[in-house]
Amino acid sequence: MDDDALLAEQMAYYKAGAAEYDRPYAEYEDLQRLLAVVDELPIAGDVLELACGTGQWTPRLAARARSVTAVDAATEVLTLARARTASPTVEFLEADLFEWQPPRRYDTVFFAFWLSHVPPTRLPDFWNTVAAALAPGGKAIFIDDGPAAAAYEEVLTDQPTPSALRRLDDGSRYRIVKVFHDARTLTDDLTALGWSPHIRPIAGNNFIGIAEPPPTAE
Repeated sequence: MDDDALLAEQMAYYKAGAAEYDRPYAEYEDLQRLLAVVDELPIAGDVLELACGTGQWTPRLAARARSVTAVDAATEVLTLARARTASPTVEFLEADLFEWQPPRRYDTVFFAFWLSHVPPTRLPDFWNTVAAALAPGGKAIFIDDGPAAAAYEEVLTDQPTPSALRRLDDGSRYRIVKVFHDARTLTDDLTALGWSPHIRPIAGNNFIGIAEPPPTAE
C-alpha cells in the first residue's frame, strides 16, 4: 500500500470514528495529565493548531493565546470541536494538512498526536510547512506517542510505511500511519533539518517537543 492510499484510509478512520475519538481521554489518566501540561508550555500569541481533532486541546490553547486557528481535514471531528469550543478567538478550518499552506504566520504552531500520523517520507515537507507558518521568534510545540506506546497498538509488520490497525465499534477496520518516534532520534532528525529541538519524555509513553525553526525560515 502506498502512502496516498494509506493516508486515505487514515482519513476514513477518523471520519468514521469521530464519535469514538474522545474515549481515550476519558479512560486514560496519562492523557488527562497531558492535557494539563498545556499550562506549562510556552504557548503565546497567535496559535496555529494542526490536526485539532474534536478540540480536546483547543480550549486550553485558547486560554493562553491571543487567537487560535484550528485545522483538521475531517468535517465530523470539526463539528465536535466547534461544539466544545465557544471562544470567539478560535477559528476552525477544514483542510488537508498534506496540501494546505498557511496563508499567514503564527507565534506558535501546536500539534498533539499528529506527528506520528505523518509518513516518514513526508516529514521534511511537513516541517518545512511548519517553519513557513512560524513568525520570527515563533516555536513549534508538539506532543505524541513514544516507542513504549506501541504496546497499546495493533502494529502492522513488514509495511513500507510504519502503520497500525485500528478497529471501530461497528467492527470496521482501518490502517493508519503510526510512527513511534524515539525522542533522541527525532531530535537528531530535526537538528539535521536545521531546527533547534528540545524533546523530553513525559507520562511514560509520550513525549513533548519544543522546536525553533531554521534561521532561514525567519
